[in-house]
Amino acid sequence: MQRVLITGAAGGIGRSLRETLRGVYPVLRLSDRVPLAPARDGEEIDQTEISDMAAVRRMVEGVDGIIHLGGNSGEAEWPVILQSNIVGVYHVFDAARLTGVQRIVMATSNHAVGFYPRAQTIDHRVAPRPDSRYGVSKAFSEALASLYADKHGIGFLCVRIGNFGTQPIDKRRLSIWISPRDLTQLVRIGLEHPDIRYEIVYGVSNNRRSWYDNANAYRLGYRPEDDSEPYAEAVLAAEPADADPIAERYQGGTFCAAEFTAKTPRD
Repeated sequence: MQRVLITGAAGGIGRSLRETLRGVYPVLRLSDRVPLAPARDGEEIDQTEISDMAAVRRMVEGVDGIIHLGGNSGEAEWPVILQSNIVGVYHVFDAARLTGVQRIVMATSNHAVGFYPRAQTIDHRVAPRPDSRYGVSKAFSEALASLYADKHGIGFLCVRIGNFGTQPIDKRRLSIWISPRDLTQLVRIGLEHPDIRYEIVYGVSNNRRSWYDNANAYRLGYRPEDDSEPYAEAVLAAEPADADPIAERYQGGTFCAAEFTAKTPRD
């Protein structure tokens, strides 16, 4: 991997990976629809709207691998999801095919399987049960990745990200949290592991409260270093007592309980 593209590089995960992957690969090409901080040594800055196929083709030209974070990062009205998360991901995958990219790490989401109950432990082989239009778009991205792996030979690691951050901030996130260094480890596995063709893993740290059997990630060499448990006492003490019963029943939380509003949580 000489040149790695990060789409959605202005977001929280993108900004973090910009730092943790700096120097790991000779060149990071950083792209988003909004302006980014100026390029440093070993960086290239790109501003692309992924709903524009011609622009996406230029964006991926000359890269060896892609970390695809671009698109809408939470629930939204259907036209927004359609353009950014369905048309956009198709453009990225097809441009990768046309330009010879051989490896893609796809940021999918726990919301692709959000309607599984919290009482059930699930693994990478369960059928999608999306909890929202956003979740549908992530299930679509996994299916599209499968097509491009089988038909065009691109290697995909689809990472069902739980909640990314420096620490978990509520009860639900104690089960789905992933730290920056653990996500960086998964991304590097996705780009560098020699045997990946099409794999789904959960983007979570080694949380004792996890709802996921992440054996597929461990099989690929993932060894998470962090656990949400040290934060549990403070998080639970601050948890409100009037939680929505539907949100509490299902892994997708409030995405399962409510129709979209402008205040719908993002993860």
